[in-house]
Amino acid sequence: MFKVIYRQLNDQIEPDAALMADTLNRLRQKKRRGGAIRRPALAMAALCLCLVLAVPVLAATLEPVYELVYLISPAAAQFFTPVQKSDTSNGIKMEVVSADIRDNVAKVYITLQDLTSDRIDGTTDLYDSYDIRLPFSASAHCERLGYNPDSRTVTFLITIEGEAGQSIPKDKVTFSVGMFLSDKHDYEGFEIPVDLEKASTAPSTGMQEIFGGSGEDFKEAVDWHGQSQALALVPGEPLPGFGIDGIELTGIGYVKGRLHVQIRVKDPLNNDNHGFFYLVDQEGTRLECNYAFAFRAQEEGLRVAYNEFVFDVGPAKAFQYALYGDFYTSGKKTEGGWKVTFPLQNEE
Repeated sequence: MFKVIYRQLNDQIEPDAALMADTLNRLRQKKRRGGAIRRPALAMAALCLCLVLAVPVLAATLEPVYELVYLISPAAAQFFTPVQKSDTSNGIKMEVVSADIRDNVAKVYITLQDLTSDRIDGTTDLYDSYDIRLPFSASAHCERLGYNPDSRTVTFLITIEGEAGQSIPKDKVTFSVGMFLSDKHDYEGFEIPVDLEKASTAPSTGMQEIFGGSGEDFKEAVDWHGQSQALALVPGEPLPGFGIDGIELTGIGYVKGRLHVQIRVKDPLNNDNHGFFYLVDQEGTRLECNYAFAFRAQEEGLRVAYNEFVFDVGPAKAFQYALYGDFYTSGKKTEGGWKVTFPLQNEE
């Protein structure tokens, strides 16, 4: 009887939610900045960790506690996490089906199966929403292997490689997924139905604060009095006839003697719609842009991302080129909360 009462009392013990949230936030900020964890944050973390170690069931049942323990001691977090080889959320089942460990490399096969409809297909992509938790130092990644339309199941391979050739220990690993995308389409080598000779030589422009970019002349182009800004086309109405759902062509013209081409993607955090442009001359030679940059906006309550590509081609040479692009879109997003924990051991 005493054991039963003791267990019931233990199950009711939980750390203060505000304390946990504050501690996690401080530790995560330090981890992102790469600095050492200061004593106040470390003291609070140690206090919470002592509570968890005293009542191990907390680490298995409370996600904030698990997150905190993992930040401080991955080995302890994985030790307390119970084995669970399958998990169902939102009508989707995730399951560990087999594992193969050879010296310093482990290969684990995991499936996602739609139990209710057709949200999974051969293009299903985890879209960087997955997380692999290890109790030891190693590198790990996940890739899609194949799709079975009869069972509506897609298979993924998790590859874990020990550092410096060290053998993989037989410890527990946790794999979690927050969402996935499907109904994806590729448009590679897509010719854009525009006449570059007729593009405006005096389009409306303005400075935009950018959040990313690349290319040979990128640093020079965005160095606007020491700020991360770039001279961009003012977005206009989508040009008709572009022909790719989820991506809009919102500007094309010559700015300071260079060709600018701009696309817009609405609600980019909920899809993986993206693409880029290039030019092809009369002999079939491909010409990449000199630089590209991206900026954001809020339109109709949605976050919108603009990407602009700049070519070192002026109006006088426009007749020599045609505009092409490679584009990638997805039509479905499925959210959930799938998590499995499994020991690293050979298993079929």
